[in-house]
Amino acid sequence: MVRVRFAPSPTGYLHLGNARTALFNYIYAKHNNGKLILRIEDTDKERSKKEYEELLIDDLKWLGIEWDEGIDKGGEFAPYRQSERTEIYNQYIEKLKQSGHIYKCYCTPEELEEERKRALAEGRPPRYSGKCRNLSKEEQERLEKEGKSYVWRFRAPDGENIVFEDLIKGLVEINVNEFGDFVIVRSDGSPVYNFVVVIDDALMKITHVIRGEDHLSNTPKQILIYRALGFEVPKFAHLPIILGEDRSKLSKRHGAVSVRAFREEGYVSEAMFNGLALLGWHPKGDNEVLSKEDIISEFDIEDVHNAPAVFDRAKLKWLNGVYIREKLDLEDLTKRAIPFFEKFGYEADFEYYKKVMEIIRDSLETLNDIKDRAFPFFVEDYEIEENGKEFIQSETGKAVLKLFYEKVKDRENIDRNEFKKITKEIQKELKVKGKNLFMPIRVALTGKTSGVDMALLIEALGKERVLKRLERIFEFIS
Repeated sequence: MVRVRFAPSPTGYLHLGNARTALFNYIYAKHNNGKLILRIEDTDKERSKKEYEELLIDDLKWLGIEWDEGIDKGGEFAPYRQSERTEIYNQYIEKLKQSGHIYKCYCTPEELEEERKRALAEGRPPRYSGKCRNLSKEEQERLEKEGKSYVWRFRAPDGENIVFEDLIKGLVEINVNEFGDFVIVRSDGSPVYNFVVVIDDALMKITHVIRGEDHLSNTPKQILIYRALGFEVPKFAHLPIILGEDRSKLSKRHGAVSVRAFREEGYVSEAMFNGLALLGWHPKGDNEVLSKEDIISEFDIEDVHNAPAVFDRAKLKWLNGVYIREKLDLEDLTKRAIPFFEKFGYEADFEYYKKVMEIIRDSLETLNDIKDRAFPFFVEDYEIEENGKEFIQSETGKAVLKLFYEKVKDRENIDRNEFKKITKEIQKELKVKGKNLFMPIRVALTGKTSGVDMALLIEALGKERVLKRLERIFEFIS
């Protein structure tokens, strides 16, 4: 059975790159009837926070990513939080000590920095020289009596080429001499990432490691640890880096880069899922608006591009608009929109929200657009745009508004059909049409010269609110 994992560190918000990694693991597992494991890598005690862990889980669930085992679900290979697995790691550190695969290194940070500078100056890879590799027991005891602290380094086989078949990048070959003997236990006794990730993946029976290509340089080190402990090496797939539109690495200077920020900007989860799936992968046909089920069905890890993926913000916004306008059920869309109505101070009952959403959804790209598009449905005390004042202050405009007021007042109720009848009557009686007829009404009822369909707005507002708005305008123009 295919078993994959997403193993984030709870040190900040869920970045688009990590979200894409989680999503590709999820769709790969589902496509292959496998399982996804959520594991938390919280060994960075200073930066890891419980609140980030909770937000991360919430964002993953919002995206529609479901896991089969993990910190909140349990499973056969619990615990799924690294900080709770210290005893397990210590057992395997002991095994490596006993087998001679690791040794104590007493070099100070200053000595290591000096080595690094010398190597770079001589045009060599900045790798550890191995000076502590063959210290005798007596030399070790002497250094420890002098109060020297030490780390444990893995004894890498000199000159060996580590070769593996990457499901995305193809054949990868990295010589051990590029990195040399590497640390697996810090001087405070805590194991490093490259060690614990191997133990966790091996014991949790992970078959495929799908992650960002920034981890590519870690892979040969991890393969050496797998071999030293007699574990089966999983298959690897390194996802291409995500770039901004300027072709530099995606970062905060490109705008929102966390899932949380996009949620707050009014993106819907289906559009985010769809958009993230297209970062480095493309379906066989031309259609790019794909449901979760379609993506799972069509996805093949070997179709993921090796070249960097460019994050197209405009395309994501377009996708989001498609889902808002065409794909989501009105009832469901309204429920999702309510927090945005409330954020902008627009208070109403559900049925009114639903009526407004039905009218404005075709003009929305994000739910944040509700602020401007829903404004005339909620705000009574609005300013008149400077370029709109002439339409309500001209003699023609005043005549249109006065007659419109009287005709609305005479109606028992007003809806879109009644509005059309009234405007036809005014056109006939005052001999006005087009902009001279409709613009005074629009400006009077919204304060703006453009916006939502007036017939639909008036139907939503109802007779009494329309009359009150007109009365307010009469005070302004009298």
